[in-house]
Amino acid sequence: MDVFFNQAFAGLSMASILLMVAVGLAIIYGSMGVINLAHGEFVMLGAYAAWAMQVFFGLNILVSIPFVFLGVGLVGWLIERGIVKRLYRRPLDTILATWGVGIVLQQLIRLGVGPDSLFVQRPALLDGNLVIGNVVMSNYRIFVIVFATAILIATWLLLTRTEFGMKLRAVIQNREISECYGIRAERVYSLTFAYGAGLAGIAGALITPLVSVTPTMGTYLVVDAFLVVIIGGVGSLIGTAVASGIVGESTALFSMLMNDTMGRIAVLVGIILLIRFRPQGLFPETIRR
Repeated sequence: MDVFFNQAFAGLSMASILLMVAVGLAIIYGSMGVINLAHGEFVMLGAYAAWAMQVFFGLNILVSIPFVFLGVGLVGWLIERGIVKRLYRRPLDTILATWGVGIVLQQLIRLGVGPDSLFVQRPALLDGNLVIGNVVMSNYRIFVIVFATAILIATWLLLTRTEFGMKLRAVIQNREISECYGIRAERVYSLTFAYGAGLAGIAGALITPLVSVTPTMGTYLVVDAFLVVIIGGVGSLIGTAVASGIVGESTALFSMLMNDTMGRIAVLVGIILLIRFRPQGLFPETIRR
């Protein structure tokens, strides 16, 4: 049982990272209908930004988070303004364009920083473990879980309790009518894209003490994030949170029972079966654009 609870805690921390990546992906696709294949590169940019802040300015991850959010969000805003906004209602072109943007960002990092793996130290404040019986919980992983929960709540409040959220919901339901009432849909789209990119950047910064920082690190995360968004019901924050937990815990527990490779296969088979019998996801949105 001790092994089970330790593995379940590891799965929960993995689910928290997935949640932050998938929330940004969910609101971008849910509001704009854009399948952003460069989302994983936003995660990667956040990781390299955290590394740069630590190496060149001596700032730990906790202090770097606001700067990472703003910096990666700005990159997302520029990409939306320069490329994505010209491809709305052209899903295939959007997929190809964002895929190309992702490759360009990877190559720019390789040219500017290099292909070698980099490492970021976790904050000294979060060193150590919380031990309950034989269950050992890293203080840093506990922080990641709490922070991801706070991000989810903040995003829900943004979408349901602010003027921007009201405008976004109006644009999702009917862009044409919204524009008749003076809502600038393009501005709403660009800010939404920037917010989603910023969340991915934060996820990338927070994962740096747990994995190596490489130009391709966002690739596997964005695949899992897409699975989470599909399982949860595209655009649903509640569904995204539940699906993140399912994927994270299932991956951890199956890996414990089998091995990493077989555990991964088992999770993918389960997702395929779920999509086969419930293609709309666990919590489908009742109103779609």
